[in-house]
Amino acid sequence: MLDLPNIRIVGLTGMSGAGKSTVSRVFAERGYDVIDCDAICREVAEREDFLAEVSKKISPQLVSCDGNLDRRLTARLIFGDESKRRLYNRIIYPYVTYEVIDRIRRSRRALLDAPTLFEARLEGVCSHVAAVVADVEVCVKRIALRDSISEESARARLSAQHSADFFRSNSDFLIENNGSEAQLIQAANKIMEQLEM
Repeated sequence: MLDLPNIRIVGLTGMSGAGKSTVSRVFAERGYDVIDCDAICREVAEREDFLAEVSKKISPQLVSCDGNLDRRLTARLIFGDESKRRLYNRIIYPYVTYEVIDRIRRSRRALLDAPTLFEARLEGVCSHVAAVVADVEVCVKRIALRDSISEESARARLSAQHSADFFRSNSDFLIENNGSEAQLIQAANKIMEQLEM
């Protein structure tokens, strides 16, 4: 674990479509600085050095003629090919981790909203890890609706991620979100009460 004295860092992770965004919002309302790793990934994906590395090591087709990452093609490639996904992650995670650590150092208590917390090996900087999971079919419907994609594509995304059992085994706190938003908010508040004891 990094030497980050007097900083409470809660890692928030879990299945896509399980409800992490709602939990993140609850923590923000209670005074946590939310470090959104998805947003950081999007920022990194605009950097010239990152784009050059992706073009060279994976495929020049992933960088469009206007010099930006072709997100749709990249998603299709990395969710359809395990070796390409691992390679993409090996390229992007060092950039993301550097930015995450920089933001943590400027905080007193932070929620690290990181869907790929374990893949990026960021659990080591966290004092606690909370995960949100839900039944697969519930997640599939939520992802398809949220991202305007087919249920088949949503299943492909989920199959490329850790299972609910993985999160159960590797988290300090677990929320099973198959109910209402009010129940999810209540569960998030309960975790914060336990953290503050």
